Amino acid sequence: MTMTEYEAVIGLETHIQLNTQTKIFCSCKADSWNDAPNSNICPVCCGLPGVLPVLNKAAVEKGVLLATAMHGQIRPLSFFDRKNYFYPDLPKGYQISQFDQSLSSGGYLDLPVPASASPDGQAYVRRVSITKLHLEEDAGKTKNAGGQRFVDFNRCGVPLVEMVTGPDLRTADEAAQYLTRLRQLLRWLGISEADMERGNLRCDANVSIRRKGETHLNPKTEIKNVNSIENVRAAIEHEIERQIREVEAGNRIFAWTLEWDEDAAVLRKMRSKETEADYRYFREPDLLPIRLDDAWKTAILAGFPELPLERRARFIREYGLPEYDAEILTAERKLSDYFEAAVRAYGGDPKRVSNWLMNDILRMLNDRGLTADQIKLAPAWLAELLKLIDSGTINISTGKSLLQKVEESGLSPAALVEKEGLAKVSDDTAIRAVAQEVLAENPKEVEAFKGGKDTLMGWFVGQVMRKMRGKADPNIARQMLEELLK
Repeated sequence: MTMTEYEAVIGLETHIQLNTQTKIFCSCKADSWNDAPNSNICPVCCGLPGVLPVLNKAAVEKGVLLATAMHGQIRPLSFFDRKNYFYPDLPKGYQISQFDQSLSSGGYLDLPVPASASPDGQAYVRRVSITKLHLEEDAGKTKNAGGQRFVDFNRCGVPLVEMVTGPDLRTADEAAQYLTRLRQLLRWLGISEADMERGNLRCDANVSIRRKGETHLNPKTEIKNVNSIENVRAAIEHEIERQIREVEAGNRIFAWTLEWDEDAAVLRKMRSKETEADYRYFREPDLLPIRLDDAWKTAILAGFPELPLERRARFIREYGLPEYDAEILTAERKLSDYFEAAVRAYGGDPKRVSNWLMNDILRMLNDRGLTADQIKLAPAWLAELLKLIDSGTINISTGKSLLQKVEESGLSPAALVEKEGLAKVSDDTAIRAVAQEVLAENPKEVEAFKGGKDTLMGWFVGQVMRKMRGKADPNIARQMLEELLK
């Protein structure tokens, strides 16, 4: 039996940290990434006797946004439960979570898998079902140092959405694509920073194998809390290969919980996998049910945005963009909004706006560590710059240099052109005079050109443009040089 005769069956459990101001059941701030250990805690999130939790309304609203984006059925009445287990970073000895009556049920995410990630080189769409989406509180974290184990409770009580997919993914690449799309969606909705390295988005992968053509599910293993998309991909690939080796050797696959050692690139057994019965769920007696009536739900969804894949398809259809452009421009909502605003202000070819965004403005954003809504070059100013080029007022070279000048000065492109005298020179006499200077200063190059080295014409044009600070019309400069060189 060869590896190609097996297929993997993969489901992902993701824990999504919601970017609320405060924790889910108390007033401690939710983001304590840079805080000293155990400095952002209170009696409620530490589970001290006699305290009562109070639900954070914003956590519910952000959960509703995600459930809607995942096409889930939002329950008008949902409950919190106690999930009982012992771990050093769980101060109460239980976690407040949701079990059988969670915020949402069902749902799916359509996952476009590009040809580059497809086994047969053909793009396709994988529908990934959502079997569970619920709210819960986070636990703390432990750290080993100097032979001792330390506990930091800062993260206790941070609001999470746990979302579980069906066993619908078939390759490690599909799992990576799912996490990439989910991260994009969370940032698009503005409900999570979704930074895996900071723990805003954590992933457990359930993996089993079976022979191709079979439909039953075999025992699965769970890979816990991997901290990057690439590590999720690598860990799943290693586990698929391990399970195939075990089956080929005649061994059974046991339901283990595994951890991924990133440095050694190996999986290690942590413990046997728990079942839901081990957690002894029961209703949380200190919290009222969530009653999500129509008025509240309508208010939450009033500004619900067009989602990334929908906008991607519309950009292709409405603006005639290639798939590559549409993919890049809808990777981030603020960039997508910038593009549409610039197209409206420009009124010309959308592809021209796309080219400037992808080739020049994205580079500027990356260099400065900014997002599209933070730069001084507003969409209307990009449109103004393109119109200056179209009208012949400036050339493309001057236009590209203006991007940085606008960002540094905060002045509009038109104001900078007037202030610095950047308007394109189309006067034949002035350009001819500079062309004569260039030829007089470079007799060897003139001789080489006349000897048949035609490629020097571009160099001569460049010298004229340099002397005229990019303001010369390059077509007129070429025409003058050709006449003089004859």
